Amino acid sequence: MSSDADHDVCGMSLAIDVVGGKWKLHLMWVLGDGPQRFGQIRRLLDGVSEKVLAENLRHLESSGVVHREIFPEIPPRVEYSLTPLGETLREALAPLEVWGATHRTELTTPAGLRVPEVPAAEVAL
Repeated sequence: MSSDADHDVCGMSLAIDVVGGKWKLHLMWVLGDGPQRFGQIRRLLDGVSEKVLAENLRHLESSGVVHREIFPEIPPRVEYSLTPLGETLREALAPLEVWGATHRTELTTPAGLRVPEVPAAEVAL
């Protein structure tokens, strides 16, 4: 039998639990290009510590959106990739990336310095 708490969690909350935080969305973007080794990911994500990267990858793996594959080689090689569930999440996040790119100027300019846009119909020639 499921608890009442199971019914109170909306889909948005579940999704945010998976990708919330500073680095998880960036990890989804990096892994969207295909399997990556830990060192490659660390180089691509400037500023992330080894500890934080490992924690975030473990969280994404436990959520089922990232697959960790260990190759039986010497030295051992480990690759991270998106699972099919992770691919669907990446596709769901794509519109968010487009929105951010579209509104980059508005989001990066302090509100007091923004020049209000005047509709073309109101511009006097």
